[in-house]
Amino acid sequence: MNVLKSSALAAILLVHGASAQQTPLTLQVELLPPTGLTRIVDISHCGDERLFLTLQAGQIRIMNPDITVLATPFLNITTQVNSTGNEQGLLGLAFDPNYAQNGYFYVYYTFGAGNGTSRVSRFSVSADPNVADPTSEQVLYTRSQPYSNHNGGDLDFGPDGMLYIGFGDGGSGGDPQNYAQNMTTALGKLIRIDVSGGSGWAVPPDNPFATAVDTLPEIFASGLRNPWRFGFDVLNGDLWIGDVGQNAVEEVDFWPGGDLSGPNFGWRCYEGNNAYNTTGCQPVAAYVAPVAHHAQSSQGWCSVVGGRVYRGSTYWRLTGRYLYTDYCGGQMYQMVPNGMGGFTRTQLLATAIAGFSCLGSNSANELFLGNNNNGRIYRIKEVCTAQPPTILASADAITSSSALAYQWYRNSSIAIGETGQVITPTENGFYHVIATVNTGCQLSSDTVWFSPVGVEEQDAERLQVRPVPANEELFVEGGLQVGGRVELIDGAGRVVLTERVAGNGPVRFSTARISEGTYVLRVLGADGAAIAQRPVVIAH
Repeated sequence: MNVLKSSALAAILLVHGASAQQTPLTLQVELLPPTGLTRIVDISHCGDERLFLTLQAGQIRIMNPDITVLATPFLNITTQVNSTGNEQGLLGLAFDPNYAQNGYFYVYYTFGAGNGTSRVSRFSVSADPNVADPTSEQVLYTRSQPYSNHNGGDLDFGPDGMLYIGFGDGGSGGDPQNYAQNMTTALGKLIRIDVSGGSGWAVPPDNPFATAVDTLPEIFASGLRNPWRFGFDVLNGDLWIGDVGQNAVEEVDFWPGGDLSGPNFGWRCYEGNNAYNTTGCQPVAAYVAPVAHHAQSSQGWCSVVGGRVYRGSTYWRLTGRYLYTDYCGGQMYQMVPNGMGGFTRTQLLATAIAGFSCLGSNSANELFLGNNNNGRIYRIKEVCTAQPPTILASADAITSSSALAYQWYRNSSIAIGETGQVITPTENGFYHVIATVNTGCQLSSDTVWFSPVGVEEQDAERLQVRPVPANEELFVEGGLQVGGRVELIDGAGRVVLTERVAGNGPVRFSTARISEGTYVLRVLGADGAAIAQRPVVIAH
């Protein structure tokens, strides 16, 4: 039998979640110098280092990389924008995916007196890259408004190159005409149109209702009350919508990238997870439930702003997290996948700053907040910017990368006295270090399984595991003893699965509910002694 001593192998690297002992993930909001950005409602970029700041009265201003705002507006259409109502005005801006070549950008604004008409127009930049041509307007899409509120107003290009536009339910309160469930109007909907032609727009042939009868073919999603701000994950195209509530609940909606099946998010039948007005409604299962539900009675929330998934490079711990806030509450929350098809919500910023009206990114995917109350811009930051420590195992020691201080852990418990950069363990276990990488920031390394004595590991020819990586199930065979058992051990040293060896056939584990990651597979003989171990990967 070909056997390798574990002291020769030294360790097996295990990738697992962040240790609970490290500095918790905490957001900061840095107030930037520019002032006077009255009623800011949108933050956009055109692919370069500038930020474009949309002001509700009808101007778009440019903030340069040096955090100065140009005196001359990029666009000024205040004379044709109706911004008299609290929810009227110039509300959204999106740059064409080919802006660098064609100079096109798109705006959503309220036009005309009274309740007005929602208008989506295309403009062109002038010969000066910092000034648009106000005479270049091409009106593409209009919808009259029955009331002055719930105009929606956001617009954004998806990764598919199509232009998505959010319309509120028309206003008043409680959607009295039930527009959000009426598929013959854009009100209460997210529409999807193709503006890649030289003029006008077209219905994409793959729209969910492109060939439907008695339905607007441009509709992408329905059942929305007032989708104030929405956005796409730049990595995978997932859609996130902040949908403002009626008088009890603020909600965040999610729809996976590439799914063109036409979601209905349930308003006015449901407000968040609560039944609101179910007259004429379908069973609850017919609607897409929100992934986040905030009672307005908690933390003073009143108008969810929505947000973005962080894909920047400065704050690595924020990567892949959807960050969002509320106009009245001002706390910041994150949504992260829970590994079971849903999301886990966590508050990351406790300090309430009222007035946040928009959250957007620059071309590097760093995130910024606009505040409607004080006319200021904030940069979103994270406390720990340094990279986590790395550890390397040799035959008899584990060494951490350089840091200010170290505390080692074995099986998630403090290893008493182990506070140096190098340790020489004398016990089997899962080891990691919490290192002070800079002042006020303690971060965790990955974990290694270290076996300095006694336990042997059979080679792959004897101890066979399939499939690699495992998904729904895992089969183990070769070198097993009848009456023994096989254990699966996680990064905290806990046995998460165990199976008896009953015969000569393979041992089967059901791993469908096991979190993704690397585990240690340990084989015990009939006498309970460990006779073999090896790493296995679970990947769903």
